[in-house]
Amino acid sequence: MPLTDQRRHAIEVRDLTVAYHEKPVLWDIDLDVPAGVLMAIVGPNGAGKTTLIKAILGLIRTAAGEVSILGHKYKRQRNRVAYVPQRGSVDWDFPTSVLDVVTMGRYGRIGWVRRPSRTDKDLAVKALEKVGMDQFRKRQISELSGGQQQRVFLARALVQDADVYFMDEPFQGVDAVTERAIVEILRDLRRHNKTVVVVHHDLQTVEEYFDYVMLLNIRKIASGPVAEVFNSENLRITYGGRVAFLKPTASADITQSQKPG
Repeated sequence: MPLTDQRRHAIEVRDLTVAYHEKPVLWDIDLDVPAGVLMAIVGPNGAGKTTLIKAILGLIRTAAGEVSILGHKYKRQRNRVAYVPQRGSVDWDFPTSVLDVVTMGRYGRIGWVRRPSRTDKDLAVKALEKVGMDQFRKRQISELSGGQQQRVFLARALVQDADVYFMDEPFQGVDAVTERAIVEILRDLRRHNKTVVVVHHDLQTVEEYFDYVMLLNIRKIASGPVAEVFNSENLRITYGGRVAFLKPTASADITQSQKPG
């Protein structure tokens, strides 16, 4: 099936397969993500959620498949894409300030040789203001709490002024206030027709936070508008009949015995 143009979808994935030591961790994934949606990727631990994002971004080798972002290969659209990795994958002991970390988000546009301009610094400060971290701009990143670190990395993504954002569990390890602040920022991105894809683990908040969802367990179980595909049947298939969440309309035969990761 050929990839279509950017007028229909921001992200298109066809027949994507990733294997480690000949064991598939993603199998034959087809996915279309419309422009301007806030989409969650949900599934149990080991389902391949992080792997899917990394494969789309070319960060890991794929066994098969094709990916298009805004109608073209990722390498051509790199400057239009921002990525927020899991907080645990970042070396927070690196000796640098909060403002420097955020300013690094501009390097995709200015290059690594040129020094950031006053405009770049101003944009970084504005991004920090947006995530409520302006007063910490001179602080070393190692001195921040987990929630504060997450806000800084979000600011670094915002300063890129991308069209497509990938975020790997941005709510992990943050308090309720920070989570609400992040949600409002994501909704603002959507209002500006940005496409945001989030690896998410809390099934309780999917309907509240997102308008599009992909249910994944090595294979794609379903994807589409939350109101259409986020239902008890698809959840049962995704989590093997063991779900720690019941939708109000779901039947009570889903066992509440395991919190999904």
